[in-house]
Parts: sequence; C-alpha cells; structure tokens
Amino acid sequence: MDGVTVINHPLVQHKLTIMRKKETSTAGFRRLLREISTLLCYEVTRDLELTMETIETPMQTIQAPVLEGKKLVFASILRAGNGLLEGMLELVPSARVSHVGVYRDHETLEAVEYYFKAPESLSERLVIVVDPMLATGNSSIAAIDKLKERGAVNLRFLCLLAAPEGIRNFHEVHPDVPIFTASIDSHLNENGYIVPGLGDAGDRMYGTK
Repeated sequence: MDGVTVINHPLVQHKLTIMRKKETSTAGFRRLLREISTLLCYEVTRDLELTMETIETPMQTIQAPVLEGKKLVFASILRAGNGLLEGMLELVPSARVSHVGVYRDHETLEAVEYYFKAPESLSERLVIVVDPMLATGNSSIAAIDKLKERGAVNLRFLCLLAAPEGIRNFHEVHPDVPIFTASIDSHLNENGYIVPGLGDAGDRMYGTK
C-alpha cells in the first residue's frame, strides 16, 4: 500500500509471532513489546538528517555526524502506546514525549479524547505517533488531528499491526502521514478487532480485561 512501510526484519517478525500466541504471558508480552519497539524505532528513524560536528577523539580532532535539528517527539496514544514508548526511549532517551488520551467507544467504535499534553515547538520537530494497533483508524486519526492543531507538521505513525480498513481510513484524512508497521493483517471483525491480530494490546500488556 502507498504510504505504508512494512518492517519485515527477521527479529521483528519472530518477536511478533510470539506476541500473537494466546498463551504468551502478560510479563512475556510486555517484555516483547519493549524489545520490538526498539527495533521498530530503529527503522522509523532510519532517514533522520545529520550534520557534522567537530569533536576530539583520544587520537585526533575530526568531523563527526550528529543528529540535526530539535529533539524528536514520541507521541503515545494512551494507554497501549506507552508499551511502545518505553522501548523507543531506551534508544532515544533525549526525545520529548507527548501523551494523547484517546479510547475507542466499544458501541460506536468512535474515538473519545480525554487527555492531551505535548512539548512546545511541535512545528519544528519530527513527531512519531505510536500505538500498537491501527484497527479502524479512528483513535490515531483523532490523535493526529490534535497534534496538527498544536502545530505539528512533520509526523509519522508507528504501530505493530495494521488492518487494511484502518490504513484506508487513516490516509483518507491524513495522506501526508506515513505509516510504519510490522504487519498488515487480513481484516477487521464485526467488533472492530484486527484479524488474525493479537487481541487487545492494552489488556495483554497490563493483564486487564
């Protein structure tokens, strides 16, 4: 699909398979989510711009590459997004963090916003929005709507799994935001869950129902 990058690194695919298994424990699921998020973060930041800086090694003075521009923002869609956030911050500990509280009404499948907090100067930063699942797309669309209202112009969306229906809905509203995912699954069921999927990521991560 246009505008979608599937991250098919063998380690990503292996860990995702274990996460899909219904017998994987809460502790195991949480650990794997943290591990896979670090690998996904590596891929979604692959093309960050660099500039050269003069440094001194123990041997000599050289020109060496460093990241250019203001620090990244990782925007977590609560609550399940925090599972991806933890691993990404291990790789980029200096990143700023935004939290977007959005939940899906299980009757209407529409997104309901309840919390928003973001750093300043979003217009000058790359904002990577994270949520394990892109199902109907309603929550991610609402989160990105809010971030754009606050000035964000350079955004990417990162998830573990995406459904074709969610991708279509998402790109109808935000065609300028590329999607990075570990898998495009088959479809959504009548309850708006991804099939074959891995269940509710938030419930599996926190041991709730």
